[in-house]
Amino acid sequence: MMSAAQSPTTLETRLKALQCHFTWDLDPGRSELFRLRDKLEDIGTEEGNSWLGHIYNLRGFIQDKLEDIGTEEGNSWLGHIYNLRGFIQYKLGFTEDAQSLFSRAAEAFRQMRNTDEGPWLVVNYGNLAWLHHHLGEQAESQAYLSKVDALMNTYPSPSQDELHPEIYVEKAWTLMKCIKDKEAADYFERAIRMQPDMVEWHTSHMLALGSPFNFSNKELEANVLEKMRIAKEQDPESLHLAVHYLEQCAKKGERIKDEARELGRQVLRNPVISCSGMKALLWVYKKYVSVDEAIDLAEEALENHPDVRYLKSCVALCYKWKITSSEESRPEKSVIDRAISLHKEVISLYPHSSFDKKIDLANIYAKSNLDKADGMYQELLKSDLEPKDKQMLYNNYAIYLNFYRQDRDRSITYHMKVVEIPQQSFYRKSSIRVLKKIKEKGRNQRCREIEEFLANLQKP
Repeated sequence: MMSAAQSPTTLETRLKALQCHFTWDLDPGRSELFRLRDKLEDIGTEEGNSWLGHIYNLRGFIQDKLEDIGTEEGNSWLGHIYNLRGFIQYKLGFTEDAQSLFSRAAEAFRQMRNTDEGPWLVVNYGNLAWLHHHLGEQAESQAYLSKVDALMNTYPSPSQDELHPEIYVEKAWTLMKCIKDKEAADYFERAIRMQPDMVEWHTSHMLALGSPFNFSNKELEANVLEKMRIAKEQDPESLHLAVHYLEQCAKKGERIKDEARELGRQVLRNPVISCSGMKALLWVYKKYVSVDEAIDLAEEALENHPDVRYLKSCVALCYKWKITSSEESRPEKSVIDRAISLHKEVISLYPHSSFDKKIDLANIYAKSNLDKADGMYQELLKSDLEPKDKQMLYNNYAIYLNFYRQDRDRSITYHMKVVEIPQQSFYRKSSIRVLKKIKEKGRNQRCREIEEFLANLQKP
């Protein structure tokens, strides 16, 4: 007979009390899981870290020379990356992959920390306890629960009534990847208060604080911008932070073209992985330098690393910007052909997370072949989509109907379809703005209907 200490009820209670991915209320939709999985793979656990084994072997011989290798996200956060990837694979139903990734997370922590145990393994062991529980392997689950207890006793938090800073940091990093930046910033701050000497924690804290202000016209508060400047100086290898700091300076009216170009040269000298800030830098080029120079930078980076799929997505993004924001009704054929070719390739390279690229491709076709654009949109409209993806599709289709098909009535209908989905998003806000503008002009025969629709609108 199972003892009370080992009863299913007691085991479930202990599992729910753990700090790990299974208890952090992470519940993204399936399409978001695929997008996040691909993003984590691009961070560099494969390409960016293909030499990690050699680095770890060499560290014993030339520790000082290699101490700085791995300060970028693809290395210093490698254990966290594998932990989150393992959880995602579990959520997608790939339990064997999940177990393998959790094991790789533990090994990454051991290699990076140069020790077999430490508080950074609490989350990893918690994940394994939950995984074995879901697999019906209760003895193994109990064993990992015991390991968690031992770690918590050996490495108590330096601050009473708070979690260990290593746990806060992993939770913060995970929430940041799941676009929960406000919560992430709070947990980073708690960890830094207890352990202020971790440079990469300060960097990630600033990235989390600044995330809502990226790619928008909003400016950071002066005190936060100063903290970002200090973090950037303390972590000169973080191109990502440097780019976002530069963007904030530009918003305050500073001329940044030369600094942006210098960061571009730095990108070309470094291994290119998604955490390097490449897309953020291209955005800065687009807004403050030129789209053509953004294309040149991305093309040169791809030429240097022709097999990196992330860079192909960067180049495709630049061509989309050039075409869809072009004042010309029909950009040069060579530009359109290159954009179409790149988007098709990127869609094939990201088979489970390229829905937005399919919409981009439809919009590119709108500049050259309306029949193909219509065909793509009709296929996309038949898709079984999650709410956020529906909002993205309906909003883009509404804009397409208005500008390329001059079908104002159906355009309004699809903007309403976006708004009717009770989920806050960029696309919902965009469609609300369009409907309000139509109502304010008062020229459309559906103005009264739009007014009533907006009046009855219940914000989620």
